[in-house]
Amino acid sequence: MKVLIVDDEANLRRMLRALLEDEGYSVVEAGSAEEGLSLLDEHRPETILLDLALPGASGLESLPAFQKQMAGAPVIMMSGEATLSDAARATREGAFHFLEKPLKSEAVLVTLRAALEVSRARELSRALQEEADPGRLLIGESRSMERVRETIRKVAPTEARVLIVGESGTGKELAASAIHALSPRRGGPFVRVNSAAIPRELVESEMFGHEKGAFTGADSRRRGRFELANRGTLFLDEVGDLGTEAQSKLLRALESGTIQRVGGGSQIEVDVRVLAATNRNLRDDVSGGRFREDLLFRLEVVPLRMPPLRERIEDLPTLVEHLGHRLRSQQGLMPPDLTEGAMEALSRHHWPGNVRELLNLLERLAILQPGVRIGPEGVFEFMNAPTRPGSVPAFVDGDSRTLSERLDYFESELIQGALRASGGNMTEAARKLRTDRANLYRRVKRLGLRESD
Repeated sequence: MKVLIVDDEANLRRMLRALLEDEGYSVVEAGSAEEGLSLLDEHRPETILLDLALPGASGLESLPAFQKQMAGAPVIMMSGEATLSDAARATREGAFHFLEKPLKSEAVLVTLRAALEVSRARELSRALQEEADPGRLLIGESRSMERVRETIRKVAPTEARVLIVGESGTGKELAASAIHALSPRRGGPFVRVNSAAIPRELVESEMFGHEKGAFTGADSRRRGRFELANRGTLFLDEVGDLGTEAQSKLLRALESGTIQRVGGGSQIEVDVRVLAATNRNLRDDVSGGRFREDLLFRLEVVPLRMPPLRERIEDLPTLVEHLGHRLRSQQGLMPPDLTEGAMEALSRHHWPGNVRELLNLLERLAILQPGVRIGPEGVFEFMNAPTRPGSVPAFVDGDSRTLSERLDYFESELIQGALRASGGNMTEAARKLRTDRANLYRRVKRLGLRESD
């Protein structure tokens, strides 16, 4: 947790810094309200300790400005000369608490812990609101993101099929969730199918279900994803990875509105809106005979392109702030404090893994360097921190991990390295690792890694 101390007494600031840093807080100091306000955008403190009597604008006079600039951050007022009316006014203006000088260490720490709980509760509330409305998570004020939101607003109320295209990590599933959430079907199920993760011999069963005894291992009747998504939305992720037979059966289901379970004899009507996504160029696949042109026409009634991060780099500061909030609210992590130089370094990066790569970097920093001020050198160090694919980990005497745990760690590093080198493409990563896509997907799930979107 980062705290901004605004007080004109240098000795008091030093005392508070020592106290708070001993407790694991990150501290920023300012000697006046004007200086404190100038530091907000760069440092983004989660709590502010603001003195009442300051040179220039007083703490009370500047309180509204601090709250406006740092909406949601609790402001704790401090004073040795405060009257009851001052305390009442500060409370009316929205101050979290009023501490009297001389400050007592325990009172400061108790108040800060309470402020942290309030801050985290607000973050959790914000996260729950975003889960209820996925459209809120389409972060960015760039023109390209505004076009994405505009297209979603127009297409969501309709029944039109949408083909969402874009590189891995650009948020294609998020866009599909937003379309569903803003559609008349929002009360129904949203069912996702990762086409790349299903072994080809099981695609038909996964999509359309099967009857008991339909094949070896079919011990009971099973409903497929189309039936599970009835009266809702079915999201076909990585649809370009479907084999030709699965493409034919998908086309038939889209044209007829009916499906047939494997081993079944009757047609089952389904009321499903289909959204699809791919990071491939399906028109090239059509030309190469790998994807059916008639299926592409059925899926691409409305195309929606998710822009890569390098094309909307102006959204980077907003994304860093948003993802930092997400790390705090969902995982209780303290995001890094990035300097202007670090942000400049991030803006020059190509971002092959897009927003997912940015989230991974911030999560890595939050775990290994919680709340630490990070400059450009630190950013580059942590971008390159994971083991290179193919490198061999050294034996470390005294490492308490079991052999199994060490092997899992090495396997995780290899897979993440291959995914980074493939821009998050599971198929390409599997090719680099000389395995099949389904096996790689199972390993990714077992190790708890982030899967491709």
